[in-house]
Amino acid sequence: MISASRLLQALAVAAALALSSPARAATDIALWHAMSGELGRQLEKLASDFNASQSDYRIVPSYKGNYTETVTAAIFAFRSRGQPAIVQVNEVATATMTAAKGAIYPVFSLMKDQNEPFSPGAYLPAVSGYYTDAAGNLLSFPFNASTPILYYNKAMFRDAGLDPETPPKTWPELGAAAKRLRERGAACGFTTSWPSWIHVENFSAFHDLPLATKANGFAGLDAELRINNPVIVHHVAQLAEWQKDKVFDYSGRGQSAEPRFQSGECGIFIGSSGTRADIKANSKFEVGYGLMPYWPDVKGAPQNSIIGGATLWVLRDRPRNEYKGVARFFAYLSQPGVQAAWHQNTGYLPITRAAYELTRAQGFYERNPGSAISFEEITLHQPTENSKGIRLGSFVLIRGVIEDELEQAFAGKKGAQAAMDSAAERGNKLLRQFERASPER
Repeated sequence: MISASRLLQALAVAAALALSSPARAATDIALWHAMSGELGRQLEKLASDFNASQSDYRIVPSYKGNYTETVTAAIFAFRSRGQPAIVQVNEVATATMTAAKGAIYPVFSLMKDQNEPFSPGAYLPAVSGYYTDAAGNLLSFPFNASTPILYYNKAMFRDAGLDPETPPKTWPELGAAAKRLRERGAACGFTTSWPSWIHVENFSAFHDLPLATKANGFAGLDAELRINNPVIVHHVAQLAEWQKDKVFDYSGRGQSAEPRFQSGECGIFIGSSGTRADIKANSKFEVGYGLMPYWPDVKGAPQNSIIGGATLWVLRDRPRNEYKGVARFFAYLSQPGVQAAWHQNTGYLPITRAAYELTRAQGFYERNPGSAISFEEITLHQPTENSKGIRLGSFVLIRGVIEDELEQAFAGKKGAQAAMDSAAERGNKLLRQFERASPER
């Protein structure tokens, strides 16, 4: 029989061993993303805060270049079984990701399988609707959602005799204001980033016009582009006319126009709400904000804008224990306080109404005039078939085609009608190629 003293000694040794054994290591979860600069730092903070909130999982963000480079890296990694659990994919690649059924783990299934709180109705319809299937199930997790808004230089407005507190609301008003800025010596009246996203995709939604048949592709792969309609052609023709006197001055694709506004070269800029933090930090003048302009003679305008940015897709064939951590991370990101901070620190839209209401209650919009513009614009009206979003295959390539043709029109090498007819024809060929290659065919 073991004596009491020996039993106490054994218990003491066991306790000491237990205390000296290393704690169970957290499960690492790779998140590949396309955010650099300040946005990348904010994403790193999100991951760090989640990691600090619990000890079971560790989100490990890795920057992989721009959106195209990031998704390409994930595709190649999947082939060699080295894919991340989460990859950030831009909104126009949604149809491509949706078609890859065997490679993706739909978010609605993930959250159900992992028994994590998930209420699809809590997300803004204009945001979540972009990433749902035909039955309304959320396929990926809305993350950095943005929409185009108008920025203007208040100092330049004052100098030109324009009201610095009144942004132009319509395209005729914007043209008149930009002309005044040019007359006062501005190098350009207004410029814009992301030409197709703003002047074709969002332009169509804001004027309640179909970008394509089949509910912009949501209702079938056999959609056809409608981007050569009279309203878009008139708009492109007007931009080309303004280009002659630099009332409008084309600055290139992507975000290449933004520095021209920040430096004071152009008095008005239309760009992503997601660049608001950078513009505010890098502009040495007071910035004004407004909704996207619209043509007042178009019935139904203004409707609502659509989103840009990206979403988080979950990839299959990772170790099973990682998926519980992914679900926990998404539940964490959905919390109103987390979403409100992300929205306030970046300029991206809050993905839930609760986050918007919390931000308003905290007085953020009152302290930061213009910061609610993006939310107001995207919720201006209940989305229609024309303003819900876009679900077209190969749209990254189609966007490139549209921008090719816009550049031809702005340079005076093609008329607006010829340019948009060509964009529609070339884009439809890409749609047919995608349709033939799709497993859903």
